[in-house]
Amino acid sequence: MAISPPTGLWFEDYTIGYKLSSPSRTVTEADIVAFAGLSGDYNEIHVSEQYVQGERFGKRIAHGLLGLSIASGLAFQLGFMRGTVDVFRGLDWEFSGAIFIGDTVHAEIEVIETKAVPRLGNGKIVFKIALVKQDGSVVQRGNWSLLVKSKPKIAVA
Repeated sequence: MAISPPTGLWFEDYTIGYKLSSPSRTVTEADIVAFAGLSGDYNEIHVSEQYVQGERFGKRIAHGLLGLSIASGLAFQLGFMRGTVDVFRGLDWEFSGAIFIGDTVHAEIEVIETKAVPRLGNGKIVFKIALVKQDGSVVQRGNWSLLVKSKPKIAVA
C-alpha cells in the first residue's frame, strides 16, 4: 500500500529504511515513439515490428533509458523531492528485464544511506529504487544519490 508522504521532505526527515511505493503507469507505443524522437534512438528493437519478429523478445521493447525516465517521474510524482532536492548527484543502475508495450510499472523506493553535509546546508541521501512490472518482476534497479536541503534554521530574536 502506498503512503503519501508530505511534500518536499528535508534531509532531517529521512531515516534509513524509509520506504515508498509509487502509483503505477502503463507503458504505451506512444511513449516509445516519443522517446525515440526525443533521444534520437531509433534502434529497430524499439521501433520496428518486422525487425523484432526473429529477435530474442519477439516483440518491441521500451528503451532502457525510457524505463529509467519513467522511474524518475514516478518517484517525483510522490512529492517527497518537490522543492527540497538540491542536486541529483548520480546513479548506479541495472537493466534486468524487458518492458513491453502494455506493461504496467511502478517504483519502489527505500532510503539506504544518509550523510549530513552541513557546509553545503544539505545532506546526501541514497535511495534504492526498483522498477517493478505488474507480475512483480523487477525490470530495473539501482541506487540514486541526491543532495537534499536541510531544514531552514529558525532565527531566535
